[in-house]
Amino acid sequence: MRLFVGIPLASEVIQALERVANSLRSDGDGLRWSSPETWHITLQFLGETSPERYECVEAHLREIRTVQAPIRLEGTGFFDRAGVFFAGVDVSPELRKLREMVLAATEPCGFTAEDQPFHPHVTLARAKGDSRRQAQRKLKSQVDLKASFPGFVASEFLLYEAFLGSGGSRYEVRQRFALGEM
Repeated sequence: MRLFVGIPLASEVIQALERVANSLRSDGDGLRWSSPETWHITLQFLGETSPERYECVEAHLREIRTVQAPIRLEGTGFFDRAGVFFAGVDVSPELRKLREMVLAATEPCGFTAEDQPFHPHVTLARAKGDSRRQAQRKLKSQVDLKASFPGFVASEFLLYEAFLGSGGSRYEVRQRFALGEM
């Protein structure tokens, strides 16, 4: 099973992101737009995981006790090399602490943190195919990089399983873990 740990978005944030995506999306734009059902904030990507490692991860994540995390999306941006259009996420002290606790919880199960800075975001679209650069350039000319979104307080984080398909990824929640229980 292909797993990752993430934070689900509040419905008002999803609605605001949908308005932005719908205003930019067009037929033949060369982009694969992600569906609102897949929007989340990744805390750690675990990848292919055996049933034994899954049980280890679940048990250790269940031990996390920390406060709820205020989440604020801040504008939109691009990961040019990956062809990704995203909504950025402000890294509050609570969000940083939660991520560090998730990384510490999965380490005894054989997972290590990526060797990259934490840059939480919500992936809205990916440029695809040979015309990727052209699609990105066109989208950049239409995007308000300073778009604002409502904030929310994350009361839980989730263990997701990802299913890859030709039409994009589909995610199923495997476990829920409450925040604010100290």
